[in-house]
Amino acid sequence: MNVKIVNQSSNPLPEYKTEGASGMDLLADNETAITLLPMQRTLVPTGLFVAIPSGYEGQVRARSGLSIKNGITLVNCVGTIDSDYRGELKIPVINLGDAPFVIERGDRIAQLIITKYETIAWEEADSIDDTERGIGGFGSTGV
Repeated sequence: MNVKIVNQSSNPLPEYKTEGASGMDLLADNETAITLLPMQRTLVPTGLFVAIPSGYEGQVRARSGLSIKNGITLVNCVGTIDSDYRGELKIPVINLGDAPFVIERGDRIAQLIITKYETIAWEEADSIDDTERGIGGFGSTGV
């Protein structure tokens, strides 16, 4: 599948780092270093604009290394890029660590996955079928 992309950054395009990788690294495109204090959040620009085909979405996810080593993750856990969005991709990050974290231009700040999705039509009903689990939730199947 081809996805149109405009790169207004001096960074390279997102790429898969290994043959088995599902996500492509998104690089920061900030003009000056961003120092993110503990519990502080910000939007990190990427300089990228994409045209994702209808029926697909972009999923922006945290990088596991940044999360476990530095506490840097996404404010919204997983970001969604809809196929009709045409603005710059900006990454909403938060520092959950206990030390300031500096983001430089070109740093790998998140990852992007392009995936197919289905749309649904609601079918209103008076009841829904019962299952073995039923209404049990939040730990009802065990630890």
